Amino acid sequence: MRRFLPALLLAAIMPSHAATYVVESHHTQGVVRWDHLGFAFPTAQFARVEGVLAFDPAAPAKASVKVKIPLAAMTSGLPDLDEDLRSDSFFDLAKFPEATFTSHRVEAHGRNRYRVSGDLVVHGVTHTVVLDATLNKIGTNPRNGMPSIGFEATTRLKRSDFGLGRYVPQVGDEVEIRVTLEGDEAKPFAAYLRRLAAEATSEADRKEYEAEAAAAEALAANAGD
Repeated sequence: MRRFLPALLLAAIMPSHAATYVVESHHTQGVVRWDHLGFAFPTAQFARVEGVLAFDPAAPAKASVKVKIPLAAMTSGLPDLDEDLRSDSFFDLAKFPEATFTSHRVEAHGRNRYRVSGDLVVHGVTHTVVLDATLNKIGTNPRNGMPSIGFEATTRLKRSDFGLGRYVPQVGDEVEIRVTLEGDEAKPFAAYLRRLAAEATSEADRKEYEAEAAAAEALAANAGD
């Protein structure tokens, strides 16, 4: 319901030749891994990713992606560490509650492999990063009948570049990020939301689904789908 609308509102006009997908937040997540004094490599996970992407396997150079990551949803599984990460010692969520990534270049790099360059904004700081991405699958989701797409992506960056250098060099500066992403094609997704609206048992749910469907339809229209 309400979880879909922010992703749809992120949409910009996408290339008309490419299918446009809404990021499926229930099946998109990332893992951040770092070196702790050389003894261990702890991780934290982020989820509830919202965004849109355009992709045509015949013209990958014209692909694009834009996502938003709510950092309040990031967790290490350790309450004390999570509190520290959210404080002004690190991400300072009171001032910078989200991170964003907007691509500006996609290059084919072998069969179903791509290099995606874009601007990552974290902690109020913008830097260009490069994601090594692999196309997992394009096809019909057997659970809901929608055309879907999935990618894996990895990158490495220096946290100090984003003003997050506390405890460097004892705690490693380089951070590894791994992402798995699934998306649903915008126009069929809008039709799916219309069906949910028709089946809704409450007026509030019906209105939410209809608003989300209208946003998805606008996204599909802008993309020329």
